[in-house]
Amino acid sequence: MMTTPQTPQPARTALPIYDHRPGSGPTLVFLHYWGGSARTWDPVVDRLAGRDVLTVDLRGWSRSRGLPGPYTLRRLADDTLAVIADAGVTDHVLVGHSMGGKVAQLVAATRPTGLRGLVLVGPGPAKPAAHITAEYREGLSHAYDSDESAAYARDEVLTATELPASVKAGIVTDSRAGADGARREWPLRGIAEDITEHTRMIGVPTLVVAGENDRVEPVDVLRNHLMPYLSGADFVVLPHTGHLIPLEAPAGLADAITAFAPAS
Repeated sequence: MMTTPQTPQPARTALPIYDHRPGSGPTLVFLHYWGGSARTWDPVVDRLAGRDVLTVDLRGWSRSRGLPGPYTLRRLADDTLAVIADAGVTDHVLVGHSMGGKVAQLVAATRPTGLRGLVLVGPGPAKPAAHITAEYREGLSHAYDSDESAAYARDEVLTATELPASVKAGIVTDSRAGADGARREWPLRGIAEDITEHTRMIGVPTLVVAGENDRVEPVDVLRNHLMPYLSGADFVVLPHTGHLIPLEAPAGLADAITAFAPAS
């Protein structure tokens, strides 16, 4: 996964690390999945030439690994609002994947000034599905314990397509680059948090993008556990892809984002 040329923010201690690439608005603010990083979005961002883009390493992950917890969904949402303000972004669309999609729902529920729309990519649904049991969460919390377990999760759970070796290696590297608390917070608590009362408060146009062969957040789960809590949201299913839509189907995802939130 190659890094897109970007302008890094000044060194800080309180905020997550982010990259801001100037361009045409509205700014697209990208939030990654549990185990991902800002660079997860590179294949998508590379297809959005000329767009104003903000990509974030969420608290506890990659370059933001050293930031202290808690790593709760609410903390990540507050961080996102702080990063947007720090970057001087005043007109934006949130794009959240998986865990980042659940964070994006919490951010959008606050109805921040300047938020124009919301794109949820294989997102954690507002209402947890029935299979999110205590036993499931405990097992999931160990998915990134070793390079071998991370590779197994990548190949047997997260993806449904064959990826280049460099991309596959990057997935393992990123998943292993999380702080211990961040690696455990989502599977043990965040994934099971019911945020339906917040999701109902979202007041901007929303696009939900699902992967046809996603085994983490299947199409039916999103239809039944997310769409009922969104008012008038659009729903798109990208063919063949698994859960790692930004890496497996970047062209289709970039096209969907552009159609939903064209440059002004």
